[in-house]
Amino acid sequence: MLFSLLVMSAPYSSQSSQTAFSFAKTLLSEGHQIHRVFFYGDGIHNASSLASPPQDEINLPIQWKHLAEQKNIDLVVCIAASLRRGLLNEEEARRHEKPAANLESPFEISGLGQLLEAAVVSDRLITFGT
Repeated sequence: MLFSLLVMSAPYSSQSSQTAFSFAKTLLSEGHQIHRVFFYGDGIHNASSLASPPQDEINLPIQWKHLAEQKNIDLVVCIAASLRRGLLNEEEARRHEKPAANLESPFEISGLGQLLEAAVVSDRLITFGT
């Protein structure tokens, strides 16, 4: 079965992001595929290259990065939510004349059309957070 996930909570403000990550790993271990993980609202903080949690806690942005690279999963961050919260790739940093970018690779910034496309092509779209 082909899944897409929608993550709407920051990595350390609730259990939702950790649950989404665990769910994604379980899906893959059960032989399912993940088309895309879309980060919206405060969920965009899962894509920050500046997150530095204590060493005894999971670093969710890095965990998402490794999972995406290993399993070829598309990680997409909503552009409107990103700009409001100060999460920028190189292009947006230049465009808005900011001194630096802080989007972790391989996350990509895009619009809600990517979420709609994920819902259309996937068998299931599962939402985490509020």
